[in-house]
Amino acid sequence: MQLHLFQTDIRWEKPDENKDWLVTKVGELKPNAGDMLILPEMYATGFSMNVDKTVEAKHHGKHNIEFLHYLAKSTGCCVVGGVATQSGTSYHNEAIATFPDGKDQRYQKYQLFTAGGESKVFTAGEDLLNFEWRQWCVGLSICYDLRFPEIYRSLALNGAELIVNIANWPRRRINHWVQLLAARAIENQCYVAGVNRVGEDPDNHYTGRSIVVDPHGKIIADAGSEPVIISVTVDLNTVKSWRSEFPALTDTRHQTTLRVRKQS
Repeated sequence: MQLHLFQTDIRWEKPDENKDWLVTKVGELKPNAGDMLILPEMYATGFSMNVDKTVEAKHHGKHNIEFLHYLAKSTGCCVVGGVATQSGTSYHNEAIATFPDGKDQRYQKYQLFTAGGESKVFTAGEDLLNFEWRQWCVGLSICYDLRFPEIYRSLALNGAELIVNIANWPRRRINHWVQLLAARAIENQCYVAGVNRVGEDPDNHYTGRSIVVDPHGKIIADAGSEPVIISVTVDLNTVKSWRSEFPALTDTRHQTTLRVRKQS
């Protein structure tokens, strides 16, 4: 399967400009049906706590989510991207996987970034998510989740062979980003794809380093620090053969995990 990582310079709270850029870039990319396109956390607005500008139900209906569906249908790909949503009186930071048939799977961020004020605005999710795409079991995570290995172990013990993290991870902690992505891949004997943004917002500077790490901890794709789309092929047999040869996951003595929904 081929992954396409969209390392974007997100225009602050300007969803139309961000989506116009994506339309152009997807048209230039011409991905093959069955690929996976991965966009950053809050791809259309940036990591803003201003719910009047970012939350779907406020001003844009389901426009930002519908755009992900549009990309999935028009390309025949699975498209993953981050949006802010509202459920009743609660707001959520979500990763949404959309599919060509019009269906989607949604994950609400489990670990909110308290230091950045996220927990004052958004409500944490209650469970994790694995979904199936092209014979792969894929887990979703968002930014700060990366610092909590129990999330990734739970996804892996429930079958995840590729775990995606979509982020707005700032420059001053970028070394943590790279090392933690590699650690999560090694620990769980799976591919990990981390998609970050570049540019700046009112609070932070971002230097990208979107990467894909293989189950042995090797970085097989690195986007560097500029706005760019990188593409890489991942091989399911690499995961299966390594887990069979070196069965560390099945040697886990205490396999109690966080609650994981698995959707097919």
